[in-house]
Amino acid sequence: MKFVLLFGPQAVGKMTVGQELEKITGLKLFHNHMTIELLQPFFGFESEMWRLSTHFREEIFKSAAKSNMDGMIFTFVWAFNLQEDWDFVENTCKIFREKGADIYFAELEAEVEERVLRNNTPNRLKHKPTKRNVNHSEQELLRSLETYRLNSLPDEVDIENYIRINNTHMTAEEVARKIKEEFLL
Repeated sequence: MKFVLLFGPQAVGKMTVGQELEKITGLKLFHNHMTIELLQPFFGFESEMWRLSTHFREEIFKSAAKSNMDGMIFTFVWAFNLQEDWDFVENTCKIFREKGADIYFAELEAEVEERVLRNNTPNRLKHKPTKRNVNHSEQELLRSLETYRLNSLPDEVDIENYIRINNTHMTAEEVARKIKEEFLL
């Protein structure tokens, strides 16, 4: 079992890279909006939606970790200045680690201008209905820069299998190949 945590700020390309990585590795993609899109119509973006989303994700992780699948790719917007995000990542890794999984972290970063452009790509909007109000989504993306630190500091991520990629000028296919080659997936 392999668990790949693919993280970075909004619209950096996590899901799209994950889709390409799934194609070339056979690992299953579980992008973070799969639970968000399920729950948001019922609860909006209130705390109950986030509580249930975390619960659903943990249950899916537990089932995946004990399954016969080769592995999973999970995308996540990690706010490094929020302890609850650190706790979520640690708990998630623990679920997989306890079942003997190999764990890999791939961090993406891109210039804000590029992320704003990517915010309204057809693939993103197809898979993430809550992002279809592009104006609102863009405002949230820019507003988050004032509140959250969505990329790590040097040496902050302390895991053996870690790569950080600035994908501002790279295609999703190039990034996925780089991750696959780095981790021998």
